[in-house]
Amino acid sequence: MNEQVSPSKNQSNTELPPGALILLPVRNMVLFPGVVMPLTVGRPRSQAAAQEALRGERPIGIVLQTDPTVDEPGDEQLHRIGTVAEILRYVTAPDGTHHLIVRGTRRFRIQSVLPGYPFLAAQVEEIGESEVLTPEIEGRMQLLRQRAHEAMQLLPNVPAELVAGLDGVQSAAALADFVANLMDIKPADKQDILETFDVKTRLDKTIRFLTERIQVLRISKEIGEQTQETLSTQQREHILREQMRQIQRQLGESDDRSAELEELKRAIEAAGMPKEVEDQAEKELRRLERMPDAAGEYSMIRTYLDWLIELPWSKLAEERIDIPEARRILDEDHYDLDKVKKRILEYLAVRKLNPDGKAPILCFVGPPGVGKTSLGQSIARATGRPFARLSLGGVHDEAEIRGHRRTYIGALPGNIIQAIRKAGARNPVLMLDEMDKLGAGFHGDPSSALLEVLDPEQNRTFRDNYLGLPFDLSKVLFIGTANIPDSIPGPLRDRMEMISVPGYTEDEKLQIAKRYLVKRQFDAAGLKPEQCEIADEALLGIIRHYTREAGCRNLEREIGALCRHAAMRIAEGKDIAVKIGEEDLTTVLGPHRFEDEVAMRTSVPGVATGLAWTPTGGDILFIEAARVPGSGKLILTGQLGDVMKESAQAALSLVKSRAESLGIDVAQFEKSDVHVHVPAGAIPKDGPSAGVAMFIALTSLLTGRTARSDTAMTGEISLRGLVLPIGGVKEKVLAAVRAGIETVMLPERNKKDLEDVPSDARQRIKFVWMKTVDDAVAAALEPPKGK
Repeated sequence: MNEQVSPSKNQSNTELPPGALILLPVRNMVLFPGVVMPLTVGRPRSQAAAQEALRGERPIGIVLQTDPTVDEPGDEQLHRIGTVAEILRYVTAPDGTHHLIVRGTRRFRIQSVLPGYPFLAAQVEEIGESEVLTPEIEGRMQLLRQRAHEAMQLLPNVPAELVAGLDGVQSAAALADFVANLMDIKPADKQDILETFDVKTRLDKTIRFLTERIQVLRISKEIGEQTQETLSTQQREHILREQMRQIQRQLGESDDRSAELEELKRAIEAAGMPKEVEDQAEKELRRLERMPDAAGEYSMIRTYLDWLIELPWSKLAEERIDIPEARRILDEDHYDLDKVKKRILEYLAVRKLNPDGKAPILCFVGPPGVGKTSLGQSIARATGRPFARLSLGGVHDEAEIRGHRRTYIGALPGNIIQAIRKAGARNPVLMLDEMDKLGAGFHGDPSSALLEVLDPEQNRTFRDNYLGLPFDLSKVLFIGTANIPDSIPGPLRDRMEMISVPGYTEDEKLQIAKRYLVKRQFDAAGLKPEQCEIADEALLGIIRHYTREAGCRNLEREIGALCRHAAMRIAEGKDIAVKIGEEDLTTVLGPHRFEDEVAMRTSVPGVATGLAWTPTGGDILFIEAARVPGSGKLILTGQLGDVMKESAQAALSLVKSRAESLGIDVAQFEKSDVHVHVPAGAIPKDGPSAGVAMFIALTSLLTGRTARSDTAMTGEISLRGLVLPIGGVKEKVLAAVRAGIETVMLPERNKKDLEDVPSDARQRIKFVWMKTVDDAVAAALEPPKGK
């Protein structure tokens, strides 16, 4: 380095007016009085200012720029307060850079910047310091000195000269400046202290800034110590494990556990878990590494890790939605059900066009045996997704949905997570069977737990109690099934779209039996098509005389009995091939279980045939009325519900009000009781739709006119004689077809529901539409004798 202490003597000094000071603008640093500091001078004007001050043996003013990005600051880019400094040394380095070592002496205030110089110069006012030492100032000095010592203890490698220099400062103003210069604070904060002329206030600011820095230093030191401790522990464990491996290798022992843990680690990395899940798995693996095999918690952690590894966190089955192919599969698997198939195809079409959309959750509602579960299997086959089924019948514990917490012995995830693990993909078709049979107990309400599962706004972060981590269920295609929609909890029902899957007619059952049931039972019995033949007449005989249901479950059982009979004859060697006709049914299945009892039961006055809806489909209902000596009371039997009892009372009141027009003697009501009975007394019955049938039964009894044997009716009545609409029209009409009814009487306001009835059933039934009970009397009762 070339060191220059003074300029050449032949260079003339630039004249400055009295009270003027050469200025040296600096970026991001503040010089305090009494402080020695090195400076690097890079800008040409700054170099000219330093050289001129050195040449004229003048002091120089060090002032902070307001904007450090400005290369040539003017008057408006300078702070008003700076520090007068002496240049102790001027050095020019071999690379051409200029360096100064300066010492601050006192503060100054810029009054005006002088123009016309190749450097910055200004008229300034020097500011003196007050040296009055009061108890308040002395106390602050002592506190500041203590805090400064405390800060130095938190810093590494503090020179002893610095500590001695701190103790050697006796002036309050100089002590504040000395400590402020040492603090690692923003230049703006240091400038604030420099511009504080009152010594007490300056000490307070310095103490406040120093206290904040001490807090930062303490936290930094604690973090450093903790990090060092962690690193030391990890290094120690690594060394010990390596020594253990070397010892085992020398002894010829196999390290099975290490291999097992290494395999677990690789499985965690390959499972494609989300970041939060992977961190938890690695944390549990580290616990497992430190735990002996005999520990009771070892197997629990291992089981937990197995669940995390085997769940399909990122595995998605390849979904293919081909609408023509889906239509072919649905037609192949299911006969009829055109409306249901159409809705399923619409559902798949929307998912194909908008895979990320929030599609509604379908729920198939209908009697047992109509194919609700197999529809879900067909949807899975049509989309290429795996199929999983979860039965909710009788579930009364919330933990069966959400799982048990790991604190319990033998804890496992809930059935939802178990089903997804079994499916092996994050987007299966998951069928929630028997949703109307959910229970609730003291262990919680499982229907409430299902709300999060079925809500597309929430199931992205479904949290199982066992896993304790969120699992994304948004890709799962949920499908529900139920027999009775009213039994599904309201909030759950609100999240699903109900699709009715009704019962079948005789012709539909015949086709289902020929296409699906017979083949399935042949396979179950080990029969080949050439070994057994079941005639269509035999199948119709089973449908009419041995089963009376909405679905086909009992029909398949009876077909299975025929197949077993044929298998036994072939296995015994009595026949090579067996052909079963209608005449063989009584031999194999026994006598007919159902008879056409409508004509027998309605051959006397006081009996009417009603139509009822049940969870297993529609059914016929006989209303019987009798008059006995008494005092005008109404007797009801047959396990009738409150609504049905009220319908009977309304029917009797309506008959009394119309006694004159119906030709009934009013006096007989005072001398006799009316007994209304609904057979099958062991079965509870309720509902308002038997009102018309009860009115016809009472009218038939009191007028002596017999109800038609081929006619069944349904409808609610009012005391004005109006026939009100009812529900379950389709199921009730199909029940009438199965029972051999020829005429069905329905409320006129139910005409819109007739389109839901299969076309072959509509062709076999004559419909009578009722506005009032007068229409019912005219259609249901035989004419009076002699007319």
